Amino acid sequence: MEAVTTQVYPAGLLNTLSHIEVKRLQHASAGALKELLRRCALAVLTSGSSSDDAEAMLALYRDFELDVIHTNRGIRLDMKNAPGIAFVDGKMIEGVRELLSAVLRDIVYHDIEMCEGGRYEETDSESITSVVFEILRNAGVMIPNTDPNMVVCWGGHSIKRVEYDYTKVCGYEMGLRGLNICTGCGPGAMKGPMKGATISHGKQRLAPGRYIGITEPGIIAAESPNPTVNELIIMPDIEKRLEAFVRLGHGIVVFPGGVGTAEEILYLLGILMHPDNAGVPFPLVFSGPASAATYFEQIDEFIVHALGEETRKYYQIIIDDPQATAVAMSTGIEKVKAYRKNRGGAYYFNWGLHIDIDFQQPFIPDHAHMAELNLFRDQAPHLLAGNLRKAFSGIVAGNVKPVGIASIRKHGKFEISGEPALMKLLDTLLQAFVAQDRMKMPGTMPYEPCYKVIS
Repeated sequence: MEAVTTQVYPAGLLNTLSHIEVKRLQHASAGALKELLRRCALAVLTSGSSSDDAEAMLALYRDFELDVIHTNRGIRLDMKNAPGIAFVDGKMIEGVRELLSAVLRDIVYHDIEMCEGGRYEETDSESITSVVFEILRNAGVMIPNTDPNMVVCWGGHSIKRVEYDYTKVCGYEMGLRGLNICTGCGPGAMKGPMKGATISHGKQRLAPGRYIGITEPGIIAAESPNPTVNELIIMPDIEKRLEAFVRLGHGIVVFPGGVGTAEEILYLLGILMHPDNAGVPFPLVFSGPASAATYFEQIDEFIVHALGEETRKYYQIIIDDPQATAVAMSTGIEKVKAYRKNRGGAYYFNWGLHIDIDFQQPFIPDHAHMAELNLFRDQAPHLLAGNLRKAFSGIVAGNVKPVGIASIRKHGKFEISGEPALMKLLDTLLQAFVAQDRMKMPGTMPYEPCYKVIS
């Protein structure tokens, strides 16, 4: 489709700004944030893309320009050579306009309100959680005085059609039970549950349902928001993105995926296994079609051998039964409601969950940090889970994030080393992901690993 040059006024709260706020926003967007805003805006404008090649997308639209203009009405977005897919008869699709506004809102808010304002200390756990809270509050996604009903769905962006169809049916069954959906906002297992829930929400007259997408600047270009997302939040980094999922969600369903999904699983298990979280209800279900049974067996085997048999008490595996998956979530969320009610906890944000500072501080996935990971079983299981999470995070960066891809190209593969038996488990799981085409979107094969496991 032909590129479009146009002017667009943002949606939502960005339409009601004071002149001082506009000047601050314009200044920020013209400085160090300019390229970051451009890249994230481009990802939103290509919503629905079937590619996870961020470098190729940026190269294809290298002539795209975005400027924030101060007007009497507030701000205007001037765009040159914008992707034509975001427009109909020269007019921007309304959903895309809303997502574009979310990009500006979240990135600039974090920079000028959080960072420049000195609002938080990156070495203080409570302060970091407050940042997550304030970004979500500024985005308007936390709604007081409503019962818990938000299910976070994790899973791969590169999944088979039968798995995608399964996620849709699960989303439909959860929607019938009044549950809303939150995902990583991209394609595949992030899109399917939302799409399925739209139908059941309509049948239950719950429309418009809530389809929250939580992403971060490093991943959004590779996993552009799917068209069903109607509330988009861009967190500053992967760690705050993961914390937003577990603080905002009331339960999590994990569908088949790859290294990104393994990263998410280990992050959550590391939190749930912490002694301070003993007894805190948090429903976690692994679910997929019959064809994915082997996949979940492999995940389960890795978790148990790496972290211990007792880890199984934190999750259940449901195969080929969308209705049972939805019932498990609905039942589990009722327990969450009772627990928080008895303790006077908020339904809209899980303040009571303890998260170690090591799970919150950004992990830099470069060659030095990947090589230094402590991947030995002579540490507390929840700490090992956190370190394994970082290993998978580095592989995600090397697979799809522009910075990670460039680093691999310059310095070669990441080297991951640790306890020999654990490295063998890790290598076996990663090889299974490669064999099942779970590393990249179809059409980008054969996959060349960005890592080397050293035992």
